[in-house]
Amino acid sequence: MGKRISVKLTAHFERNLEAIESFLAEADALPAYDSLLDELQDTLIPNLERFPSMGRSFLERPAGSVEALNALERLQAKLQGGELREYLLANYLVLYARLDTEIYLLAIRHHRQLSFDFQAWYFGDVTTL
Repeated sequence: MGKRISVKLTAHFERNLEAIESFLAEADALPAYDSLLDELQDTLIPNLERFPSMGRSFLERPAGSVEALNALERLQAKLQGGELREYLLANYLVLYARLDTEIYLLAIRHHRQLSFDFQAWYFGDVTTL
């Protein structure tokens, strides 16, 4: 049998969960937050423990600039042989790092959190110069 993989939540991941909870509360959709927590505990974490490389490699994306290439190289050096992976979980994008026998959940975002608030731009207060 292979090495036992443990999954850990980072402080940043926990802050992301708090932001998702606030986002869903504003949308009057708190049951969706409870469903997310259940899915993390009952599905994602057990699956990562069994299949730690199930997500897509984040670092295999082509760099679009010299700056991005340099940032990716620095990130790879920090991972010290580990992997940075992303996984789509229903309406969420999860970013995680796999380091030998540990997985660190780094970030999570609801897909609608990534969009712009067009209504505030067009229907908010307007200041005339």
